Amino acid sequence: MATYIVTGGTGFLGRHTIERLLERDPAAEIHVLVRPGSVSKLERMSHSWPDGDRVHALVGDLTEPGLGLDAPPPDADHVLHLGAIYDLTAGDEQAATNIDGTRSVIELTARIGATLHHVSSIAVAGDHRGRFTESDFDLGQGFPTPYHRTKFEAERLVRASTVPWRIYRPAAVVGSSVTGEMDKIDGPYYFFPALAALAKLPSVLPVAVPRLGYTNVVPVDFVAAAIVELMLRPGLDGRAFHLVSPESQPVRQIYAALADAAHAPTPVADLPGALAAPLLNPPDRIRPTRNLVLRRMGIPPVLLDHLTLPTRFTTDQTQEALQDSGIAVPPFPSYAARLWTYWREHLDPDRARRDDPAGPVVNRHVVITGASSGIGRAAAIATAAKGATVLLLARRADELDAVVSQIREAGGSAFGYPCDLTDTEAVDRTVKSILTEHDHVDMLVNNAGRSIRRGIYRSTDRLHDFERTMAVNYFGAVRMVLALLPHMRERRFGHIVDISTAGVQARTPRFAAYVASKSALDAFADVAAAETLSDGITFTTIHMPLVETPMIAPTGQYNAGRAVSAEKAAAMVVRALIERPKRIDVPIGTLAEFGAIFAPRMKDLALSRMYHAFPDSPAARGEAGPAPRPEPLLEAPRDARRPTGPTASAARFARRLTRLVPGVHW
Repeated sequence: MATYIVTGGTGFLGRHTIERLLERDPAAEIHVLVRPGSVSKLERMSHSWPDGDRVHALVGDLTEPGLGLDAPPPDADHVLHLGAIYDLTAGDEQAATNIDGTRSVIELTARIGATLHHVSSIAVAGDHRGRFTESDFDLGQGFPTPYHRTKFEAERLVRASTVPWRIYRPAAVVGSSVTGEMDKIDGPYYFFPALAALAKLPSVLPVAVPRLGYTNVVPVDFVAAAIVELMLRPGLDGRAFHLVSPESQPVRQIYAALADAAHAPTPVADLPGALAAPLLNPPDRIRPTRNLVLRRMGIPPVLLDHLTLPTRFTTDQTQEALQDSGIAVPPFPSYAARLWTYWREHLDPDRARRDDPAGPVVNRHVVITGASSGIGRAAAIATAAKGATVLLLARRADELDAVVSQIREAGGSAFGYPCDLTDTEAVDRTVKSILTEHDHVDMLVNNAGRSIRRGIYRSTDRLHDFERTMAVNYFGAVRMVLALLPHMRERRFGHIVDISTAGVQARTPRFAAYVASKSALDAFADVAAAETLSDGITFTTIHMPLVETPMIAPTGQYNAGRAVSAEKAAAMVVRALIERPKRIDVPIGTLAEFGAIFAPRMKDLALSRMYHAFPDSPAARGEAGPAPRPEPLLEAPRDARRPTGPTASAARFARRLTRLVPGVHW
């Protein structure tokens, strides 16, 4: 029975290597050096492996003296040193891991009398031009990045030690050639979003690619299999092995294979490599500009600096040692499609932006506030009918449950969360529950609101009307946006729909508190939209007309104009979720805005007449008895007699004019 100590076992290459070692050595006992915070991660991984009970945590730290071990390490036959920072973009801070950590591993190996298997990198060749054999090491090469230098210095320590050693130098490691699995964006994966953008062009479009040079990438399953095979074969101590593609891979070949997988334009001709020189090796005067553009694209500039390799790596010793094992590097085109598919489904930073082929809101998670009645209830039902999972918030739990039940009975997906939007702790708690139970939120509909219709003269001693309206309509909505923004930014996608009012455009009399609160929300959304657009987060503001809801019941007949149904309002919400315009307005709102710009005094006069024609309701006056019916100005209530005289003429003129003015949908 062989015993192994492994560093870096919870990393991407480490996971694949341990799993392969368990398969190849049925009697192996494997002790993995992990920090205390990574013990649970190792346990989860081991539970997914056959015979994972043979994997044990060895708590320590590669960067601590003596590896930070509190207890003597187990006797072991082999020490597999995978732990390192593999990152061209890292600075000198990686020396603590790559160099000092290697020194500590060598000391441990000597103390327990084991063989050291050191995973190095082809980066040790630095900027060497030409052929680099497995026996070569120090050829006077330079090291263009701290990563290159630290990998060279770590290998130097191993070679100078007295312990038996074997060294493995992999090329750039990409995902599995079998499944395409990769754990993070690294190396060539930084260029995948640019390829995805090219994939939006017709695939038959002919393109020419400059002859940039050569690179070398290998799949993780090959590297893991080769390391384990070379570890287990006797008589290989004191040798280094190149785990690379035997044939250097032109960058054009890599691009062509991935472009074919992405259905992007594929190269049909070569261009002179000199055309790309200003991009790969720019003059100092334009380098900052190039680097800025690359960073905006999400590409670390250092990767473009080292896109190609000046070195050709031989594999004679490695191929001889692996003969009859069946382990060989598969051609990149044979697995490029798997890499692309896995990246698109699991790693594409913009994957949340893609709509389901079945519909724009199918399987989207949509939070709707104020969902127990009125517009929120109708919008929840309509949105669920389009295939979304609706996550409904309201204060009244019983009414919320009724909406959830109705949606589920119709075959939709809905979940209710009682929540008071004026309570910060309640909102934070609710958002945390939603993200825990549903993983993510795609869209938010800020619908919860409070309306107060009361003239300004009756409000002089009622500042609390303005405070409580702002508490729900403005601060409640902002509270929800702020709670979800970090999550949406992380996913690089989110859409927020704010239910505003045409009264913001018209400045409707007797609605000072309500219009002010919605105006504040409009302004907040406009500012936030500019700051979040680059993160894929967008806003739609709907300037709703008057809607028949319980909220307007106390003052319904005292409002100017006929109210639309909640179902029609819900259709506007669904439209906002599907098409994601900047705003949706109705004709009366657009007309009011034009009036404010081109005829402000006339607009004031018209609104003043409205103010006098439609008095405060009994509720607004603090009375219980009936009040005189309002004289219609623009359009009478459904059950009122048709007006006559000058007022009727004005109403008919206004209706005809608004029909000529479309609502805004941008």
